[in-house]
Amino acid sequence: MTNRQPVIAVIGAGIAGLEAAHQLAALGYKPVLIEKAPVVGGHVAEWNRLFPDMTPAAEVLEPLRARAEGIKTLLNTEISAINRLKDEYNIVLGDGTTLLCQAVLFATGFHLFDASRKEEYGYGIYNRVITNRDLEQWFNTRQDSRIDHPKAVGFVHCVGSRDLKAGNAQCSKVCCITAIKQAIEIKEEFPDAEVYCFYMDLRLFGKKYEDFYIRAQRDYGIHFIRGRVSEVGEAIDGRVVVKAEDTLSGRPVKVTLDLLVLMAGIVCNPDARHYAQQIGVARDEDGFLESRNNLDAITESSRPGVFFAGACTGAKTVPETLAEARSAALAIHLYLSKRA
Repeated sequence: MTNRQPVIAVIGAGIAGLEAAHQLAALGYKPVLIEKAPVVGGHVAEWNRLFPDMTPAAEVLEPLRARAEGIKTLLNTEISAINRLKDEYNIVLGDGTTLLCQAVLFATGFHLFDASRKEEYGYGIYNRVITNRDLEQWFNTRQDSRIDHPKAVGFVHCVGSRDLKAGNAQCSKVCCITAIKQAIEIKEEFPDAEVYCFYMDLRLFGKKYEDFYIRAQRDYGIHFIRGRVSEVGEAIDGRVVVKAEDTLSGRPVKVTLDLLVLMAGIVCNPDARHYAQQIGVARDEDGFLESRNNLDAITESSRPGVFFAGACTGAKTVPETLAEARSAALAIHLYLSKRA
């Protein structure tokens, strides 16, 4: 390797990309953030508050944006191709220009499962069936005619997750806690509303998550019904009729709702899969990018000079994503130091 300052391509300018780029710059490298959206921040830029402390998303995002100021950032930029050379990678951008770099960091995040594929839940069919993303957007903008002082709201967990028919057998990890967060927010906005969560299992592994769940029941009166929704229909007045079985009581449940929120699961970003395929980076059985191993090399790929951070390898929380971004920056530093 020559003595020039190493260039590192960071693909994706969500919270993983922003934090990793900041750490790499602090280590003396020249990161280049490549983002196809017109703004940085990724999914967190679309969120209102974050679990489990109800922290405004902006309080997390703005410092990350500030620390990344001065780092070369290419917005509205697509990647046409990535080619592996002998010891470097050549990235061809959408405008035909190229970027020669000594390492590549995938910080491409995730996509939400397309809830319209689960036709039995009525997304795209019934007007008052929305997704977690739609509801989060309403929390930010208050602009959605479907959300008009609802008196009864339901949340369906695991839409497109833990579902072999949908092609995603894995748990999306953050859906349960997101449903609880959004259910609490609905109760704060509409205190008189009855709120129901239909779940298979509640997977609340994180710090303070169990307390958050208890608070939802004790302080907000949210109803948690263990059982998969079997049928969703539409009443004459446009409200949503939901049928399920409460497996704890062994009784069928039928409720009529003003709003039904589908907790769409997390899947790998298609762009990440496309780019990875071009340079021979494997995908795991769950469809996400495959780490060198899942214990002590989660941020490393099987290809020299290619690294991962955040949800490109699987569903992650905000703290996990930021920790992986820092870890990936250090892994890149060690890799380049050995080549110097």
